[in-house]
Amino acid sequence: MARAFLVVMDSVGIGGAPDADTFFNGDVPDTGANTLGHIARACAAGEAEAGRSGPLHLPTLARLGIWQAEALANGRPVQGQAAGKWGAATEVSRGKDTPSGHWELAGLPVPWEWHYFPDSDPAFPAELMAEVAALAGVDGTLGNTHASGLPVIEAFAAEHIRTGRPICYTSADSVFQIAAHEEHFGLDRLLALCEAAAPRLHAMKVGRVIARPFIGEAGAYVRTENRRDYAIVPPAPVLTNWVQDAGRRVYGIGKIGDIFSMQGIDEVRKGSDAVLMAHLADLVREAEGGSLTFANFVEFDSLYGHRRDVAGYARALEWFDAEIGGLISALQPGDMLVLTADHGNDPTWVGTDHTRERVPVLVAGQGGGPLGHMGFVDVAALVAGHLGVAVPVATVGS
Repeated sequence: MARAFLVVMDSVGIGGAPDADTFFNGDVPDTGANTLGHIARACAAGEAEAGRSGPLHLPTLARLGIWQAEALANGRPVQGQAAGKWGAATEVSRGKDTPSGHWELAGLPVPWEWHYFPDSDPAFPAELMAEVAALAGVDGTLGNTHASGLPVIEAFAAEHIRTGRPICYTSADSVFQIAAHEEHFGLDRLLALCEAAAPRLHAMKVGRVIARPFIGEAGAYVRTENRRDYAIVPPAPVLTNWVQDAGRRVYGIGKIGDIFSMQGIDEVRKGSDAVLMAHLADLVREAEGGSLTFANFVEFDSLYGHRRDVAGYARALEWFDAEIGGLISALQPGDMLVLTADHGNDPTWVGTDHTRERVPVLVAGQGGGPLGHMGFVDVAALVAGHLGVAVPVATVGS
């Protein structure tokens, strides 16, 4: 019985979004952003030499058609042949964030406008901060700002440890993040706080409440792998539900369970991207016939895109390319493996936010040829069709 593996290379956009001019990093529109293309250009120019050297080397993705997809996305002539099926997908949801991209890839465009907090100090309403403090059992909160994770932790960690007040911050995404020290505040206490605060934030149409635990001491704080996202439940069935309702098993790798609030997911496996690749390899060997494995590899985005680390992003792409090549060779006859992305995060761009881009769709195990331009929702239909699972017309293409 056919199996499907849907793998999201978080933030590996390929440029060309037709509405990029309506999305911004600060005051600069995303017009012209191209995560993969600009990394390749920097590598070719010798501008990404830290820990690697030379042109960007992606033989597996190139064989599947990623450069054809990138050319198509940006309106350039497509050259050469590919061994895989390839296309360029365009998003319609009005967001360039994790839930928007993943929900739409799973067949459900976001049916509302997300709430975003203003880029001001303070960023949050006073009544929300009072509620969070009460839920935490302390006399106040810290942060209350737009910030990147490690800088805001460094700025407020000492006072957080002394007072027990949680560090609250946001970004250009529709998120409310709470950072706390695993030892001084307690991991279980942080997770309970985020879970308790989530309904209030979800009612505001804030997409995710994110627990951001960290450890260490001044000058050496490190965020741990115990992050947890409390996301709004999708308002309609998605690909994972369709597959599960058909009596098949669904595996989530990485933060997939969090993104979909465990809707339609039987089992979750987490860890660093290296650990997640091992989990994916295990499931390529062991997952039962008819199953769906839905994976997210987040470190392209979290470690390199937001930090505008071009060389680090290139290293991560080259590592992923080598690893996924081995997994593709281990696929069983009839298996489908789809590689795609949820948005862009061009490390050569201004600011630290995601970038609005088209994404690649690369299919291994099903022959070769162009898929052409497609929607994010077409990825869900592609996977469902391979598994022989019905696609609810009311959710896909709406």
